[in-house]
Amino acid sequence: QVFKKQLLNLGFSYDWDRELATCDPKYYKWTQWIFTKLFEKGLAEIKDIEVNWCEALGTVLANEEVINLNGKMVSERGNFPVIKKPMRQWVLKITAYAERLLNDLDDVDWPESVKDMQRNWIGKSVGATVIFDIANTDFSFEVFTTRADTLFGATYCVLSPEHELVTKIMSPEQEAEVLKYIDYAKSKSDLDRTDLNKEKTGVFTGAYAINPVNQKQIPIWIADYVLASYGTGAIMAVPAHDQRDYEFAKKFDLEIIAVLDGDISTKAFCDDALHINSGFIDGTSKQEGIDRMIQFLKENNRGYESVNYKIRDWIFSRQRYWGEPFPVIIYEDGQIEVLDLDELPLELPILKKISLSKTGESPLANAREWVEVVRSDGVKGRRETNTMPQWAGSCWYYIGYILRENDGFLDLSDPKVQELVNYWLPVDLYIGGTEHAVLHLLYSRFWHKVLYDCGVVSSKEPYQKLFNQGMILGEDGEKMSKSKGNVINPDDVVNQYGADTLRLYEMFMGPLEATKPWSTTGVEGPRRFLERVYRLYTEIATIVDENEALEKVYHQTVKKVTEDYETLCFNTAISQMMIFINECYKNTSVPYEYLEGFLKLLNPIAPHLTEELYQIVLNKNESIAYSKWPKYDENKIKDDIVTIVIQINGKIREKLEVKATITDDELQKKALECEKIKTLIGDNPIKKVIVVPKKIVNIVI
Repeated sequence: QVFKKQLLNLGFSYDWDRELATCDPKYYKWTQWIFTKLFEKGLAEIKDIEVNWCEALGTVLANEEVINLNGKMVSERGNFPVIKKPMRQWVLKITAYAERLLNDLDDVDWPESVKDMQRNWIGKSVGATVIFDIANTDFSFEVFTTRADTLFGATYCVLSPEHELVTKIMSPEQEAEVLKYIDYAKSKSDLDRTDLNKEKTGVFTGAYAINPVNQKQIPIWIADYVLASYGTGAIMAVPAHDQRDYEFAKKFDLEIIAVLDGDISTKAFCDDALHINSGFIDGTSKQEGIDRMIQFLKENNRGYESVNYKIRDWIFSRQRYWGEPFPVIIYEDGQIEVLDLDELPLELPILKKISLSKTGESPLANAREWVEVVRSDGVKGRRETNTMPQWAGSCWYYIGYILRENDGFLDLSDPKVQELVNYWLPVDLYIGGTEHAVLHLLYSRFWHKVLYDCGVVSSKEPYQKLFNQGMILGEDGEKMSKSKGNVINPDDVVNQYGADTLRLYEMFMGPLEATKPWSTTGVEGPRRFLERVYRLYTEIATIVDENEALEKVYHQTVKKVTEDYETLCFNTAISQMMIFINECYKNTSVPYEYLEGFLKLLNPIAPHLTEELYQIVLNKNESIAYSKWPKYDENKIKDDIVTIVIQINGKIREKLEVKATITDDELQKKALECEKIKTLIGDNPIKKVIVVPKKIVNIVI
C-alpha cells in the first residue's frame, strides 16, 4: 500500500481498475487453464530428471535460479547450498519452440544485446549425431558434434558423471574411483565445471567405445566438464584440435592424433586446414570433409545430420506450498487427467502448519483430504502436490490486464473475449531491465506462442518493442541499498520539491537507458525551471494573437518534443522546452496557441502544474490529458538563411551564408564569384563543379 500511495503521489496515470495479483485464485484460474492447454498439446509432461535441489529452501531450483559461488552451486536467493539430485518433475517442452523463439527475434524491435542474450541462451548448433558402440556390450551412446570431419582424430570419449550408462559400463577395478568422482561432481556448479581455466579432472571407466570410422577401440572416461544437460551428455574427444581435450589428454597421457594439417606440439591446432590422417577425406577442406563424413555415417547407420540447442526443457515444478496448484490428478492406473474449466480454479488448501519436507515432497503432500481423490469408476488418485514456479503467473499478465473486469476476469476461452485481447496485442512498448532477458521474457514468449497455436491470440510475439531503462544510483555512485544508507525516499523529495520536480529531474538526468547517480542539489534546477514556467503564465506573459519572433522556436519545439517523446529521449525534449521558455522571457507577448501547446508538451512530465495552469490560467473546462496533441508547421521551421561550404578538391576553403531558396545554378555562380575562391583557383582549369543543394559546392581543378 505504501508503494501504491507513492505511485499515486507521483501522478502516474495507471488504470487502477486493472490492478491484479497473480496469487488471486480468480487470476490463476486462467494460469491453470493455460497449463491444461500446454498439457493437451503434449508440451507438459512428468520426467525423472536430475534437478538442482536446495535442502535449505526445500525445493527444486531452475538453472537460472542457481549461481556459482567459489566453485559451488548456491541458490540465487539466500546463497544456500545446491546439489544435483534426480526427482520426479513437471517439465514444459520449451525446446519444441526453440527454432521459432530464435527466428521470430527478427520480427521484434528489441535491443540487439537482448536478442543476442536470447540467441546465446537458445544456443543453436548445426552438426551431426554420431553413434558409438561400447566394446563387449550391447550398449551404445550418441554424441553431438559440429566437426564430424575430425572423427579420425577421436582418441577417447567422455561421459558426464551423471550419464545413465556410467554405472552400467564401469569395470570392477574402476568402480570405487568412478563412484567417488560421481559424488564429487554433484556439488559443482555448471559454470565451475565448464571453466576453461580450471584444472582438468576425470576418471577412466574401464570401458571402451568403438570409433565408427575406423573400428578402433578408444577409452571412455567421465569428467565434470561434460554436462548431462547439454547435448547428449557425452562427447568424442579430439585432443589435437580442441584445447580442453588437449589439456585433458596431456594430463592423463592419452593419444593425440592430428587430423588437420597444423602444429600440435605445444597446444591444440584449432584453425581450419586440409585434412590429414583421415582416410577417405584426406586433402579435403572443412566443409567438404564434414559433408563426406556425414554421408559415411548415414550409409553405415552410424550417425546423421542434426541440430542441437543449448536451451533445456523448463523444469516447472516447485516443492513449495505457495504457488499455483497444478490442475492435475494422477490415478493409480497411470492415467493423468487435467481438470475441466468449470473445475477451476483449483485453490490451495488451508494448512494449520506448513513444514518443509526432507524428502523433496511439497508441504501439500500433508493435506490428505485435498490430495486424495477417487474417480467415478472407483480408481484412486492423487492431486499433484508440487506447485508452479513464480514465473507461471507472470508469463501472461499482460493479457490479464485486458481481461480485468469488476472483481474478476473475462473468460479467456470465449472467442469474443479473444477478439478483445487481439485488439490490444501485441504490447506496443515494454520497458524493463536486461535481468529479464533469458527468464521472464523468454518464458513469456514461449507461452504466447502456445496461445497463438491454440488460436487464443493472433500475434506471434507478445511484446513488439522493448526498451532497457537505466538505473538511478545513490549519490555515492553505488546501487541504492538500505545497508549502504544511500537510499533516496521519494516521499521526502516530493514533500520538499513536489512530484512534478521529481519527475522532471529523473527525465532530465540523462538518456533513459543510462545509469546515473542521484544528486540532491541537481533537483533544484528542474524546480527553478517549473517556477519559471509558472511565473510566465501567471505574471510575465501577455496573451496576443501572434508574435513572429516566437513562431519558429514554437514550431521547432513542438516537432522536437514530439519526436523525442516517440524515441524516449526525454532529456533532450526537456532541453528544447527550456529553450522555448527562455525565448518567451525575451518576448513576453505570447500567442494563446503557444501557451496552450506548450502546456500539452510539458504535461506528460509535469502533469500537476500543467493541469492547474491549463484549467485556471487558460480557463479550460476539460482536463489537459484529454486534449489534442499540438501540431507543428514544417514551413515555419525552415531556416531563411543556410550556410554553404565551398570546397576545392574536397578541402574546405570558404563558407557562405545564402538564402535557403537559392537554386543550384545560383549557388554555383556565387561560389565561383567568391574572391577568395578565385584567388585559390588561379589559372588552374576547372574540371567540374559538384553541388550538394543547400550544403556544399565542391570545385574540382
